[in-house]
Amino acid sequence: MAPRRHLSRARVTAVLALCGTALAPTLPQPTDRSAPPPRTVSGWLPYWDQEAAYQDALRHADQLHTVSPFWYEAKTAGSVAGHTGAGSRRVIDGLHKAGIKVVPTVMERMRPGALAAVVTDKARRAEHIEALLRVVRSRSYDGIDLDYESIAPTGDSAYKKVGAGYATMVTDLCARLRALRKSCVITVSPKTRISGRVWDYRRLGAAADRLRIMAYDQHWAEGSPGPLSSPAWYEEILRNATAEVPAAKLEMGLPGYGWDWTVGSGARAKHVTWKEAEALRRRVGAPYRIDPESSTPHFTYNEGGKRRTVWYQDARGTAAHLPVLRKYGVRHTVLWAIGFEDPALWGTLAKNS
Repeated sequence: MAPRRHLSRARVTAVLALCGTALAPTLPQPTDRSAPPPRTVSGWLPYWDQEAAYQDALRHADQLHTVSPFWYEAKTAGSVAGHTGAGSRRVIDGLHKAGIKVVPTVMERMRPGALAAVVTDKARRAEHIEALLRVVRSRSYDGIDLDYESIAPTGDSAYKKVGAGYATMVTDLCARLRALRKSCVITVSPKTRISGRVWDYRRLGAAADRLRIMAYDQHWAEGSPGPLSSPAWYEEILRNATAEVPAAKLEMGLPGYGWDWTVGSGARAKHVTWKEAEALRRRVGAPYRIDPESSTPHFTYNEGGKRRTVWYQDARGTAAHLPVLRKYGVRHTVLWAIGFEDPALWGTLAKNS
């Protein structure tokens, strides 16, 4: 089909004048370029709570841009396996019918060094790209999302080589996806003064359609208790990211969950969704408190003779974080994860568009 050619407003005026016809007053007027484009909301769909998350996505279809079912895991260069429920046509068709793009996530938990060996070898990179394309072609997917986190803590002697190899693989994969008219989405950890150095944001951002930043776990399950995110941390993340990637390509990850730590033990914290955290807070009779520095809810309680503390995120806390996104012109967000979040968050995201 030949490309449609558009006449400029000036040429339309001239043609109508030659025909003795005044310019029709119903022609579209220039848009207000000062108005910001609407925010988009995407989200990961957890396979371990798939039905509840799917129904949650359908309830908020008017706000969702893309859903990424957390369905696949890269095992080797040539093998990508599905989790329970992966490729459900009912879920894919239902999301499409609701007007939502379906871009499944491929994650990996390879043994140390295995992913680095794939991305730094030309033949293995090519083999892995073919495995990923087989996933994309297996269903009516709109693209693919890579969430490859084991390369993040790469050691001093190899991180530059590994980072360059991963960026090359992503560049080649995105080109192949673009030829298929599919989206290429890449998920990365935040780049700050103490994290994220392995990611070549500039090359990844140039290749991908969207670069998703996992802007949560500032304090995480195996670390000391504290907020999952904060405005000051978002400021550092986005100052670095927008210096290397166009803001229009960035998706800022928002947490809909929290961690429940045993104070002073050093043991891994328990994961809690917003719903679980709020139910626990009410059960133990803890008052609702917002940390003034991080704008994050938290509470403490006693269980089995031990002191525990919970930090999580809700709509009120997120509302205090969104001004940082507006400051840097970042209009796209992605939730970890659909079904975890405070239901009021959807209204917060809509009001702050």
